[in-house]
Amino acid sequence: MRTRRLQRIVLTSFVVTFVCARIVVFLIMSRDIPDLYLHVGGTHVHHLNFGIFLLSIVGAVLLFSPPDGKWRDVLAATYGVGLALTFDEFGMWLHMGGSYWQRGSFDAITVIAALLALAAYMPPPRRWSRRRLAWTVLLLCLVGLFFWRLSVTLSPLEGRALPRLEQIERQAPR
Repeated sequence: MRTRRLQRIVLTSFVVTFVCARIVVFLIMSRDIPDLYLHVGGTHVHHLNFGIFLLSIVGAVLLFSPPDGKWRDVLAATYGVGLALTFDEFGMWLHMGGSYWQRGSFDAITVIAALLALAAYMPPPRRWSRRRLAWTVLLLCLVGLFFWRLSVTLSPLEGRALPRLEQIERQAPR
């Protein structure tokens, strides 16, 4: 099914972009690679801005000249990249000037990745039976329980790692 393929392209480009963005930012902040940040007039342009531009371009293309064939795959990948770059800094939407390592960004990425995975792999509702619906509800409850437990488990780890990440951020290139 063509839609499933596009949803899986979005999911893959979203996850890969998020992981790469986090690795690159960490390496820049720890000064293991050169400062690749874009500065305009002394202002650091955060990568969420690039994501917003990519999402705007994808929206405009889809509105004004809907593509077909391979261009749809390219737009799906671009959409996933734009989502990841934008939501990777979600915590900064809420707390401007806050740390890059805010928990809100990680939580937003986790929720969006879960929703994209459901869209990409869950059968369409028209194919649901009562039994499949019951299994879906059970699975969603288990996924919710997993994310709750993950949140509880990450709290102590976050308490230990966050001060070190914030120290690296304070010493990072501006």
